[in-house]
Amino acid sequence: MAFTLPPLPYAHDALEPYIDTLTMQIHHGKHHQAYVDNLNKAITGTEHENKTLEQLVANAGKISPAVRNNGGGHWNHSFFWESLDEKAGGPPAGKLAEAIHAAFGTFEV
Repeated sequence: MAFTLPPLPYAHDALEPYIDTLTMQIHHGKHHQAYVDNLNKAITGTEHENKTLEQLVANAGKISPAVRNNGGGHWNHSFFWESLDEKAGGPPAGKLAEAIHAAFGTFEV
């Protein structure tokens, strides 16, 4: 199975001013793409060629360093992009807000 670079779930400029457009373009289009390309090279002609990314990561201790490092880099970056949200922000709510107020009295800096 050849792996591909997943598209970002938002535009490259959606996270500004916290992460600028150029940083997003380089990190997604160059760094993450390099993990994908190197993973594909590392699995070609091996028993890992038809495994999913999740199968590779779940067996990280049993695979070669090239597959482990590039598979892990691909998985981590994919998770990272999905963890960010252009609409996020504001004060915490729910149990997190309750815990902060119990420990510190306020969320204000």
